[in-house]
Amino acid sequence: MAEQKLFAGHAVRRLRRTLALTQAAMAEALAVSASYLNLVERNQRPVSATLMLRLAEVYDFDPRKLAAAEPGGGVEALRRRLADPLFADLEIDRQQMEEWLAGAPGGAEAFARAYDRIGGGPVAEEGAGDPARQVRREVERWRNHFADLDAVAEALADELRQAAGDPYGAMAERLRVKHQLSVRILPADVMPGLLKRLDYHARQVQLSELLDGAGRTFALAEWLASEARGEIEALVRGAGLDRAGERLYRRHLVSYFAAALVMPYGRFLRACEQSGYELELLQRRFGASFEQVAHRLTTLQRVGARGLPFFLIRIDRAGQVSKRFAGASGSPLVEGPGLCPLWNLTEAFGRADETLVQLVETEDAARWFTLSRARTPQGARGVKARFALGIGLAAGEARALSAARGVDLGGEAVPVGLGCRACTRPDCPQRSAPPAGRAALANERESGVTPFGFARD
Repeated sequence: MAEQKLFAGHAVRRLRRTLALTQAAMAEALAVSASYLNLVERNQRPVSATLMLRLAEVYDFDPRKLAAAEPGGGVEALRRRLADPLFADLEIDRQQMEEWLAGAPGGAEAFARAYDRIGGGPVAEEGAGDPARQVRREVERWRNHFADLDAVAEALADELRQAAGDPYGAMAERLRVKHQLSVRILPADVMPGLLKRLDYHARQVQLSELLDGAGRTFALAEWLASEARGEIEALVRGAGLDRAGERLYRRHLVSYFAAALVMPYGRFLRACEQSGYELELLQRRFGASFEQVAHRLTTLQRVGARGLPFFLIRIDRAGQVSKRFAGASGSPLVEGPGLCPLWNLTEAFGRADETLVQLVETEDAARWFTLSRARTPQGARGVKARFALGIGLAAGEARALSAARGVDLGGEAVPVGLGCRACTRPDCPQRSAPPAGRAALANERESGVTPFGFARD
């Protein structure tokens, strides 16, 4: 498990200025040198665990704000925006971006907001004013890890485990005793188009017979999220979303709590580490689906007990993205404006019940180990939906995975882009369009492996 250094000079500087303190005064209160504090604020030194504790003790500062408030989403998010062909001639390197964040965090945040608003952001296809986009930005601000929800869910899971060995039965009993709700499984014809429903008049949680065991357990866990209502509402209020965004965000947090109840943080992380993150074993051990386990892997960022930084993306056959979580991975494969057909994520549709492994390399020379699998959602009658899920992490982190055994993580990787319009790789046989902002070239006397030649600068 790799420990990541936390550079959060912007947050420390903001706290100091809010308190109207000089660097010398704050350094004295924190028992550090003024020169060290200056380096921290300029992101030339990480925030140490000792300094984090002193900030909490002296100023009653919530340490989570250090990771939750990076201007513009941090260096990786800015790098993805600046990868737009519009900025190709500026040649802004990583060091310049780090200096920008350290020296002018407000300017970096203003650039990010303006760029996203005009439709050029990492999820531009969702629309600048779309509530789903707003919610996703808030989720990524927290790196899809909500410590308060995990704590409540873990405590409840321990209580239910002591009461009964069967999670579904224990949850049903909890709903009956504490919430005066009975659980009833109903025929699909009685609940057309629905998989679950809360009938307050009958005091029933009603589940469709089309749900399998994992789906039924997860549904009960979602109704038990009412026991974390205070924590959920605090997060919703703090997000500053509009009404539609609040509903979507609340739904995400309820699902997060349900996953944390079915797969309690401590037990789930230990099972991951002991099994080498073996997905099928984790499914069986926690009675969860492949997608539920994949989601949970993106959330393991508890301070002092971090799991591997996975990302997740879900697409349909047309390549439309319906879910994406970068988590702590910072992967451009999730944030990119398009998908690369050379990534075997799309191939999963034709390989039922098979998990596909691939080592890929993006244009910035970053290497990613990915797992792809297709799935059909429960409950559909007639026309069946079909999705492909891709999860992955940096190749350097993948050595601990059982799925990576026998794979040369330093060997040959498939060169992929972020969709043809954002990719400047020459001579790609799969190219379907020239890069945005690059002039298309045509030569009547010769042709290459791609029909779209383009200016290289």
